[in-house]
Amino acid sequence: MVSVYELFNAAGTLQPAQAQRDVFDKVNGGLHQGMAELSANAETGKIQSAALERHSRRMLAEHSERARHQLEDLLALVEKMGAVSAPTGMAEQWAEYVRDCSERAILAADILRKRADIFLEHEAAGCPPVLVYDYELVMDGADLPHPSNYMLLKITPPEGVEVHDWKRPYIIIDPRAGHGPGIGGFKSDSQVGVALAGGHPVYFVAFRREPAEGQYLSFVTRSEAAFVREVMRRHPDAAKPIITGNCQGGWATLLLAATNPDLTGPIVINGAPVATWSGKVGDNPMRYNAGVLGGTWVPMFLSDLGGGLFDGAHLVQNFELLNPSRTLFRKYTDLFRDADTAEPAFLEFERWWGGFFLLNEPEIHWIVEQLFVGNRLVKNEARIEPGRPVDLKAIRAPIIVFASHGDNITPPQQALNWIVQTYADEQEIRIRGQRIIYMVHEKVGHLGIFVSSKIAKREHTEVASTLKTIEALAPGLYEMTIDDIVEEDGETHFVVGFSERQMADIRSLSEDMQDERPFAAVARNSEVQAQLYDALVRPFMKAAITKSAAEASRVLHPQRLSRAMMASRNPLVAPIEALAGHVVENRAKADPANPFLAAEAFWVQGVEQAIDMWRDTRDMMTEMSFYALWSNPWGRNFGSTHETRRTLKNPQELRNLPEVTQALFNMRRGGFAEAVIRMLILLAENRGAVRRDRLERASRLLTKDEPFKSLGAERRAMIIQEQTLIVTYEPEEAIASLPDLLTTQPERETALLVVRFVPGAISEMSPQTLHLLERFHKVLGQPEFTSDVTEDPLAIA
Repeated sequence: MVSVYELFNAAGTLQPAQAQRDVFDKVNGGLHQGMAELSANAETGKIQSAALERHSRRMLAEHSERARHQLEDLLALVEKMGAVSAPTGMAEQWAEYVRDCSERAILAADILRKRADIFLEHEAAGCPPVLVYDYELVMDGADLPHPSNYMLLKITPPEGVEVHDWKRPYIIIDPRAGHGPGIGGFKSDSQVGVALAGGHPVYFVAFRREPAEGQYLSFVTRSEAAFVREVMRRHPDAAKPIITGNCQGGWATLLLAATNPDLTGPIVINGAPVATWSGKVGDNPMRYNAGVLGGTWVPMFLSDLGGGLFDGAHLVQNFELLNPSRTLFRKYTDLFRDADTAEPAFLEFERWWGGFFLLNEPEIHWIVEQLFVGNRLVKNEARIEPGRPVDLKAIRAPIIVFASHGDNITPPQQALNWIVQTYADEQEIRIRGQRIIYMVHEKVGHLGIFVSSKIAKREHTEVASTLKTIEALAPGLYEMTIDDIVEEDGETHFVVGFSERQMADIRSLSEDMQDERPFAAVARNSEVQAQLYDALVRPFMKAAITKSAAEASRVLHPQRLSRAMMASRNPLVAPIEALAGHVVENRAKADPANPFLAAEAFWVQGVEQAIDMWRDTRDMMTEMSFYALWSNPWGRNFGSTHETRRTLKNPQELRNLPEVTQALFNMRRGGFAEAVIRMLILLAENRGAVRRDRLERASRLLTKDEPFKSLGAERRAMIIQEQTLIVTYEPEEAIASLPDLLTTQPERETALLVVRFVPGAISEMSPQTLHLLERFHKVLGQPEFTSDVTEDPLAIA
């Protein structure tokens, strides 16, 4: 800093040279800033061009193909009509169709009446869980020090199914996102069914329709932690419970595991939105809603309308608008067209879909502000309670993430990107002793992840089998693959493998993530709107809304009203039951070859395509509007304070972590157990992938055979983590130091037999595996091997 005498000249004016330099620097800085803005605008232009191009290409390809099929159907319909021999024949076909159509309309209306009656009964009963299994109440969150509306249920195994208390129990957490609990077990082929079939005790975390008075989201997490402790108390001889979280229950499971890292065994999160800013340009329109329709103030306003309670029916309505041709049109036209047979499946699903649950305003406020708009959980800024941050790195339990490209609510990017934004790289996952396995399905939709019988029989069954051995896997990042193999007997069997992956493999799903930058401006704008609403509008809303007005707002919600108006209690609907009974007794179906049935199908497909075209156009305009609103110079400047991501360590900092230093210090310390585990990890590293049958053999060795069995799960996990770090940072020295761990000839012979047993037959080994085994033999001074090891050497001993 200059003094006042150097700032001014003798005439009392600023030094001209300094003033000129200041002006030049200012202009130069402005030019650089302008160039940066031009570059950012160009990037925005690329994003918008990509969005427009992808939307347009998809719409053109999809709707052109559908139009072609429509034209083919129209030509076939004209041909059918022309094949009718005479006007009298056409009249007969028309009369037959009108009768069939009228009868189907009555039957469909009766099914809707039954749905309405079930809806009113379900509401009157408090919307209990829609599980297909019997259950008993084990623990009630209302009785805990921090009361909540959550409950722990124990599933009663159906007749013929036996469970064992010594087997690892399952705890399933369903989403509280508008609907009630039960989606994870409202069919026999379900997550619950898969676990019961394996002989595991199954517990289900359910919740009542109304939250407890004064309930916060942290109370829910505390209740879930108490439930896990109770399950552990009931099964002292079993390993820690496996916790499965579906959709919103997935991030709830992460909250539970991060705030109680000592409680859980492996956790499975299915279709869970965690990195909520993520997605793919030209797809996933739901992530743009807050930037176009409004942020946190919207659920605040709706909660005030509900007298402090947020109605889950609003969320259900949002889901239905995501794909209106399916939820608002085809669901009902399919019911009408298949009215003779559609009733059981329709009512089974609608019983769950039509159960609307409530949240306290602080709960929905936290969810929207911390997760969906603020993205704070991923940025390590979320606080479940004042002074209680949530760090996903604190999770010690193995994690399996299941996502799908067909999921338009939780795309794979939202389910997986939290991994790359939480850990510096896959090496940090190893250093922290974590195992993260992800699996991405190609087609299944969001609800199909939890509901589909095919997924339950294949993916969930294989995940359940994998969970028995996952803790024998070396720490790291893996992708789980399931390959079908059809044997000669015609039965389909699966081969499961775990391929090591890098962070780049997950990043490749999200392009360069530049499309997420505008979400920072939306997050800040949402905070400002919420503060203005809280200060200027909320006092008037609270003064104006009475309890009866709040209850009326829920009763008259379109989702409830549309169902209730079709109930038998409505005098205009009551006669339908008798009409439907008469139709069933005298049913006269139209001939499947009736051309008017083909005309009906043609009309349905045409209307569905028109609605889909509107939806696709809406989604495209929403995305284009989002980037126009928030990806401009003002938006970037406004959101700059909220762009910061979690600070990640660089590779050198990772190597200097105490865990790595301690592991390398212990490289030449240990014995038989450390040596065998180290060699098994070296083999897995060498292959880059692990087949489940090999993992099962390794797991059996490490849990059933001595000296590993007596180590216990925690000590065994510590050894695996330590040896993984040694192998990761000093692989050559890890091999060279094996003689220091195996000091006697019998130990070396046995250790090598064990290590050869896990990969299987020599003919199945890769050249890299054979070469590494030869190195082990050489460094330990043992002769070359030529025979297979087919029996467990430790079990024989």
